[in-house]
Amino acid sequence: MSKLTRRTILKSGGAAASTLLLPRFAIAQGDNRPSVTIAVQKVTNANVLDVLREQSNVGERVFFSSIWEGLISKNWRGKLEAVPGLATEWRRIDDQTVEVKLRQGVKFHNGDELTAEDVVFTFSRERMFGETEAKNRSTIKAFEKIPTPRPGKELPPDVPAVARRIWPDLVRVDAVDKYTVRFYNATPDVTIEGRLSRYGSDIMNRRAWEEAASYLDWARKPVTTGPYKVVELKPDVSLTLEAHDEYWGGRPPLKRIRFLEVPEVASRINGLLSGEYQFACDIPPDQIAGIEKNSAFEVQGGTIQNHRLTVFDKNHAVLANPLVRRAFTHAIDRQAIVDSLWAGRTRVPKGLQWEFYGDMFNADWNVPAYDPKLAQDLLKQANYKGDPIPYRLLNNYYTNQVATAQILVEMWKSVGLNVQIETKENWSQIMERAPTRAVRDWSNSAAFNDPVSSLVAQHGPNGQQQQIGEWTNAELNTLSEFLETSTDRAARKKAFRRMLEIAEREDPAYTVLHQNATFTAKPKSIKWKAAPAFAMDFRAGNFEA
Repeated sequence: MSKLTRRTILKSGGAAASTLLLPRFAIAQGDNRPSVTIAVQKVTNANVLDVLREQSNVGERVFFSSIWEGLISKNWRGKLEAVPGLATEWRRIDDQTVEVKLRQGVKFHNGDELTAEDVVFTFSRERMFGETEAKNRSTIKAFEKIPTPRPGKELPPDVPAVARRIWPDLVRVDAVDKYTVRFYNATPDVTIEGRLSRYGSDIMNRRAWEEAASYLDWARKPVTTGPYKVVELKPDVSLTLEAHDEYWGGRPPLKRIRFLEVPEVASRINGLLSGEYQFACDIPPDQIAGIEKNSAFEVQGGTIQNHRLTVFDKNHAVLANPLVRRAFTHAIDRQAIVDSLWAGRTRVPKGLQWEFYGDMFNADWNVPAYDPKLAQDLLKQANYKGDPIPYRLLNNYYTNQVATAQILVEMWKSVGLNVQIETKENWSQIMERAPTRAVRDWSNSAAFNDPVSSLVAQHGPNGQQQQIGEWTNAELNTLSEFLETSTDRAARKKAFRRMLEIAEREDPAYTVLHQNATFTAKPKSIKWKAAPAFAMDFRAGNFEA
């Protein structure tokens, strides 16, 4: 990697370069690696760094690949395909068992070597599953509000709830020897390898957990294997990381990274251009041209494996009638949103699925057609009288969120739906169960190349919608279990299509708006490439000044 020298800095011009010359953090004598500040709209939602609690887009950005790592990783510099991570190889023993060989010589942030003991503990009841049981499809209710800190190491209720969302049938993990483990499932599962690669199956250090005074103390400074280690998390303010110089993948190219909450887009952009920040995240497409008018800056990014949704609470008095929810879905001109707010930089996908599902992808499926007349007819059949329907909204947690909501409300109004925006401060207020919970925004990612990673994980028996009591459907739940346990690929695809019919047509749980995209602005002098994801890769080989 080339060095960041005064000569290269001066070549880039502008205040942004001077900030890189004079980083915000003290640098140890002899260590001339730069430090960077990254302006984000939010660091974490739960104010912890536990991958089982912070299952979010913003969490993905700060976690991967800086802090947390899994046994099977993703190629963040390619197409997110599975690659060896903390494991060097894995093999199927049978339909229910996978054996994994660990990478030897991996050091945790506290200097311990990664062994099978840490992997077994990561997937233990104490850390992950609590009192939940495998092969039990009953919905685990999760709190709508962020729980208050609990004494000792008692797990917050949403940790085992998320754990069983990820691993519904995992029975145990056994150590075969110091560097070999086996995962045992209660049922056949063709997706075990995918589950190993997904967000939430990342490995932690057992000793650090045991030495922490409480769950909260551990969750705000977890000890993991990533290239950067946690210095300090300031809730709702910032997260500071520093280089883990014993990282197995090579010495990290940055001395320190600070993620700083800057909620307003204009402030993120102004801070970037003035040199206060080296990266500005979540840039709306209509701001890209303005930033790139300055030849010292560029914007990177594009579509990612994440779809923006509008989500329904079928317990709301008006939305209990599926005809009303269906009217919502047919009143939306999705292409108009893509064209007007995204400058054509994203697209309307074929429902809640992705092409990388391969032969499980339903190429002839589509989102509900834009048909205002049909929407009006459905409302008439439902005998809808114009009762107000609340729409809980955050202030641009998602790129273009407020502008999208305003357009949606007008589209719904044009067919007779009386939707009223209620602005909230945080996700706890969005999720809070009450008669006023009706419509909200969300996004869904595909964690690996199978429908169980999205439709089942987010909307099935232990998906978020059902865990918070927003929506349920008995047939879809039965099909979810089939999709998770069957090894018949043709039958699984048929089940998946039927699930799309239920969740997007007959008894709408959600409606897909568009594929999500993310854009990050930075000085051209910083040689860094954006991943096709929210994650930001600052490992050796992907950052060069």
